[in-house]
Amino acid sequence: MTEIIEIGKAHALHVRKQVDFGFYLDAGDLGEVLLPIRYAPEGLKEGDVLEVFLYLDSDDRPIVTTEVPTITLGQAAHLQVVDTSKFGAFLDWGLSKDLLVPFKEQRVPMEVGRSYTVILYVDKSGRLAGTSRLSDHLIEEDHDKIFTLFEEVDLHISSRSDMGYRGVINGTHLGLIHNIDVFQAPSIGDKCKGYIKSITDERRINLTLQNPAPEMRMELRGDLAEKILGNLKDNGGVSTLTDKSPPDEIYKMFNVSKSNYKKAIGQLYKAKMITIEDGILKLVV
Repeated sequence: MTEIIEIGKAHALHVRKQVDFGFYLDAGDLGEVLLPIRYAPEGLKEGDVLEVFLYLDSDDRPIVTTEVPTITLGQAAHLQVVDTSKFGAFLDWGLSKDLLVPFKEQRVPMEVGRSYTVILYVDKSGRLAGTSRLSDHLIEEDHDKIFTLFEEVDLHISSRSDMGYRGVINGTHLGLIHNIDVFQAPSIGDKCKGYIKSITDERRINLTLQNPAPEMRMELRGDLAEKILGNLKDNGGVSTLTDKSPPDEIYKMFNVSKSNYKKAIGQLYKAKMITIEDGILKLVV
């Protein structure tokens, strides 16, 4: 399968030819792109494969470097402002060419010397830029049901509010650590492990930095077991929702993952409160 070559990402590219001022590498549909001589490792030659980062030069032409940026396309990072101009703020992201965050992409006005959490994106003109307006580029609700309760996730602490700390989850979603769940205050920009504490009726994601204790998990399954029993009683003692049912059907009924549902009905089965026969749950009278 042919690799898709994208601006803002690292790629392993073949060296096609050498010129006085550098090397040209094969970037697929983008054609041959220049690696300036100052970034070329000693001994590089035609036919070699080199790991490089692809971006645009000052004339908006694709170019590559062996410098390693702090952030790549779609990722979040905590970067320091090194300069400002009439175009916006310039942040240090590990490359010789600083990263521009236009004024309209600044959640709050950026100041030289301070650091802000930003995401790298491609603007309408095809240029790489940074933005601190995270909610414009990340998902704030778990509409896709990709998270389960107590799941361990990678967090990037992005901001502080009156309610608590906002965190970027696995680079794709935004969640909140409420003040009541903060036992040791994190620092903005911290990268750490976190856990899905709950998902609200509005699909908002609540987080915790503490690994939920086993008794919390048992308590959840106990509450779920009561809901299952209640549902059976309301439906004549039978249900076609079993451990073989699709995850989305289980979630629609009980707002839990299939894994937690299976554990709950397992508890009820062991307690001889239900039977499972021919794809049907039955309440033991």
